[in-house]
Amino acid sequence: MVYINPNAQWRQYNKIMLEPVEFWDSASSTVSPTDQHTLTAYTYSKLKEDLQKGITLVDQGGPGVLVLQVALVNASAATPGLRSVSVVIPQLRVINMAQSLATGSYAFVGSAEAMMKATGAVNGQLLAAAIDKRAGGLAMSAAAQWKWDDAENAINYWAEKIDSRLLQLQGRTPAGL
Repeated sequence: MVYINPNAQWRQYNKIMLEPVEFWDSASSTVSPTDQHTLTAYTYSKLKEDLQKGITLVDQGGPGVLVLQVALVNASAATPGLRSVSVVIPQLRVINMAQSLATGSYAFVGSAEAMMKATGAVNGQLLAAAIDKRAGGLAMSAAAQWKWDDAENAINYWAEKIDSRLLQLQGRTPAGL
């Protein structure tokens, strides 16, 4: 889901202040504090890497500064060994595909959900907000992976999408296009 403020003056924002990425989950989260830190640090680094290609990053608010807040929500780890078996053995692959039709997700894959909010630093005006959830698939290349690879793929997608969408809203072409 995406909201873009139709009255936002995107061209006036020539700098971004990226706030530290947060991790939100229930008190009974199965994601360890170490993994939470790893995921949020990776998200922050990836966003910073992609955003600074087309816009200046700053550490203070002011005129022309867009404040970007991102939170990871309810990440789940893949189960690489079981995932490999469910992808390689044809009978289990069929069962796994049937499960995805019933539940919307494959067995043993990881997933991540993120929320994003962009506001003007001076006036606090909501410029854009989004929420998205991504899960791994049945590709053979993804079967033998580390447990957070699906979440990492989702984070990479979001970082690229946020960067290109912000440039597009400003009437600029993202790098590489």
